[in-house]
Amino acid sequence: MPVVVTGLVAVLAFGTWTVVTVGAGDPCEQPVTVRVAATPEIAPVVGGVAEGITGACARFEVSNREGVQTAEALAVSDGGLAPHVWIPESTLLLRRARGAGADGVPETGPSVATSPVVLGLTEDAAGTLGWPARVPAWRDVLAPGRGLTVGLPDPARDPVGVSALLGVRDTARNPAEFTAALRALSPNTVAGSADLFSLLPGLSGAQAAAKGVTVVPTSENALLRHNVRSPGAPLVAAYSAAIPALDYPLVVLAHAGQAETRAAAALRDALRGERGRAALADAGFRTPDGRMQRDRSGDRRTESKTIPLPALPPAEEIDRLLNQWSRVHLTARAQVLIDVSGSMNAIVGDTGRTRMQVTREAAQRALDLFKPATDLRVLAFSTRLDGDRDFREVLPMAPVGKHRASGAADRLGALEATPNGQTGLYDSVLAAYQVARREWEPGRLNLVIVMTDGRNEDPASIARADLLAELTRLRDPRRPLPVIGIGLGPDIDVAELTEISRATGGQAFTTADPARIGEVFFAALNAMSG
Repeated sequence: MPVVVTGLVAVLAFGTWTVVTVGAGDPCEQPVTVRVAATPEIAPVVGGVAEGITGACARFEVSNREGVQTAEALAVSDGGLAPHVWIPESTLLLRRARGAGADGVPETGPSVATSPVVLGLTEDAAGTLGWPARVPAWRDVLAPGRGLTVGLPDPARDPVGVSALLGVRDTARNPAEFTAALRALSPNTVAGSADLFSLLPGLSGAQAAAKGVTVVPTSENALLRHNVRSPGAPLVAAYSAAIPALDYPLVVLAHAGQAETRAAAALRDALRGERGRAALADAGFRTPDGRMQRDRSGDRRTESKTIPLPALPPAEEIDRLLNQWSRVHLTARAQVLIDVSGSMNAIVGDTGRTRMQVTREAAQRALDLFKPATDLRVLAFSTRLDGDRDFREVLPMAPVGKHRASGAADRLGALEATPNGQTGLYDSVLAAYQVARREWEPGRLNLVIVMTDGRNEDPASIARADLLAELTRLRDPRRPLPVIGIGLGPDIDVAELTEISRATGGQAFTTADPARIGEVFFAALNAMSG
């Protein structure tokens, strides 16, 4: 008999997993353990199906983990225990993981289920469009002048958000209308699909009333689950034949051995077999070809007919779409380098303040300039700040909202110049740029911001010509990553900072008066945001 452990929490080097089920199938001498990372909405079904697999000589540990979190963990591996099998909600996340460096992730995998991406409307909003006499379409909902307020899960992280952008583009009559639609979506953008439901009226009081959101892009599966949990505030689904669905691919990662691969094939077959299809249908999923297996004709809020499944557009097309979104939404992924060399102790005119003081004040104010969803890392640089390295981390990469809540402004305010430190500019810029290139994320303004009062003074560093050549080599017009150089004081080498910035498609902004660094900093970001 299979052994089942529910709610077991296993702490692994890969992360903390909540194991839904551990099944051993038929007894055998040495069952192989197969770790399966599945997106939360499908993980319980996967665990239940895995429990009943026989003849595989395997035990399955099925973890409940958001797809984007798994993608990031696979891309930045610490050598710990990673899953053998991954079932994200979308093939888009396979691409994202590979693009971030997870070479062991296949480009595609067989779909075990699908769920169309729909617009979920409150019944009042749907009624203004003729429901229930007629089913609203995306074009009806998104037409200008309807007066409906649409929320959006951040397309930089959520595949539902990407499908929603594709749907908005499909309904727009021209580029100007599309841009206007993106601007209308920006104020009501949240981190993920789950967060959108809290903005709906009748669910979260003042927050919902303040936002006035009456339409949310979501998967059909999530809408069905919402309607079960919240029968007093159900949603009506609007469908589009042009929107890629969530396709739940099952992939075996490259480090899996032969035994794990055989067991993964048994799991795939079980999920796509009669018992697996029935379990997935009961949980509100469709078949891989878009068929709804349960009769929902009595529910007028959703469609039971087969939904066409458009292919996911090429990666280059999605990157272009997300780059356009990032320039409207103005969320960034930024590495900020702050000069802490000895010259930053110089007094600024008759202000009585040092260059370091005015620089860190500008950095503190920047926390309020960036949107809460912007990801930010701050590095201090001089010479030999961390062993042989010319830089050290002050704030780790995290959303600005999290930095604000954790007292990041105080840590920036505590930055001090290194009395005898020189300006280790070249090595610091190159290291930050290499990291930013590896971590480049679509749907954001990816930036490297350098704030300095001098020129490179590290004789042991890379030469300027070699630095420029390497930055030019790393530049990718399809994945923009400009360096913004911000120079202050009379000792700046304007040509040096300009060359470094231009090699990446960026710009340099300088001022001889360090007291003006704040306005220069804000002007620089405004220019780079287009």
